Amino acid sequence: MHLRTPPRRQRWQLRTKARAAAGALALSLGLTGLAGPAGAAVPAPAPAAPGDVVTAAPTSFHPLPGQPTGTKAWHITYRSTTATGAPDVVSGTVIVPQDGRTGPRPLVTYAVGTVGLADQCAPSAGFPRGTTAEGNLIQLLTQRGWAVAVTDYEGLGTPGPHTYVVGRSEGHAVLDAARAALRLPGAGLAPDSPVGVMGYSQGGQAAGWAAELHDAYAPELNLKGTAAGGVPADLLKATEFNDGRIGAGLVLMGAIGQDAAFPELNLASYLNDKGRTAVAFLKQHCVTTDTAVSLFKRISDVTVRNPLKEPDWQRALHSSDLGTHAPDRPVRVYHGTQDEIVPYDGAALMRAAWCAKGATVDWRPVPAGGHGSSLLAGSVPAANWLADRFAGKPAAGNC
Repeated sequence: MHLRTPPRRQRWQLRTKARAAAGALALSLGLTGLAGPAGAAVPAPAPAAPGDVVTAAPTSFHPLPGQPTGTKAWHITYRSTTATGAPDVVSGTVIVPQDGRTGPRPLVTYAVGTVGLADQCAPSAGFPRGTTAEGNLIQLLTQRGWAVAVTDYEGLGTPGPHTYVVGRSEGHAVLDAARAALRLPGAGLAPDSPVGVMGYSQGGQAAGWAAELHDAYAPELNLKGTAAGGVPADLLKATEFNDGRIGAGLVLMGAIGQDAAFPELNLASYLNDKGRTAVAFLKQHCVTTDTAVSLFKRISDVTVRNPLKEPDWQRALHSSDLGTHAPDRPVRVYHGTQDEIVPYDGAALMRAAWCAKGATVDWRPVPAGGHGSSLLAGSVPAANWLADRFAGKPAAGNC
């Protein structure tokens, strides 16, 4: 039997339908590419990964209002991971000295101390205005020729609440900020650039968590060492220590952060009218104001019952304990012996736990040091210690 050849227009329609069917089949089977114009496979985009840059825009870095720094900076958003393992997007800043140097340079991923819970408190929001508290300390790093990545942490500068002092979330954000900086076009960094981690107070907790997580979460980073100061290594001890003292505002801020990471804790069910008012205020302001209005308040002033006595709250707080896993790279830990905000004993126990697990720990108590004075006293020696790691000098430790 003779089959009549379809007209030209009908043949075009049949070919179009065939291509559409083939494309639908490829998508349904999860194939990695479709035929391109020349018949070659076109790879599908790689799956999103922690540290991938989502957005990048020019910004500026000023330690003080209008102060020049000879740097180039980008505001970035990048992919990271929550405390419970879910993907999220975090914001931050990448700062690179414009010193004429070509080729890769060291990178410090810097974790700032407490700034507050509101988005306007984020380090990236303050850098262009010169109002970020640790800007001068960061400038000391860029003056050494180092690039610096500064995370805003989860929910600070991006949609959603800030998971304040939730250790695992912070550690992810710090490590992924380094990944993002290394992948950022124009930053001039190489995938194998030497990386250091540095932070104090909340930033010391974040740095400690980055050190503990490195081998499992970001082993490809060429991490040379971590400098962590004023570390709240045991949040339950820290909250009990600050109840009714000058750091009382940090207790309720910490409860808000835990509730943000673990909503099943249901902080609202524990609050009285004063507590609800206080939480709303803390979420809208930055740390200086938050601390001033909360001086010497007690947990019992803002709650109908104390959540810190409940097993689920205690489990959540202990999930941020440091000292449970040995960092795989050297760490330097410094802490004021008279710290009035973060208990010295908690950091000493963390150091002992790391030493017992075989970590290389350089432990540096600051005699008679308070919380703020130890930050100033310990920052330059900590940066000098990182410089030795970048130079390839072995870390001795003093366990």
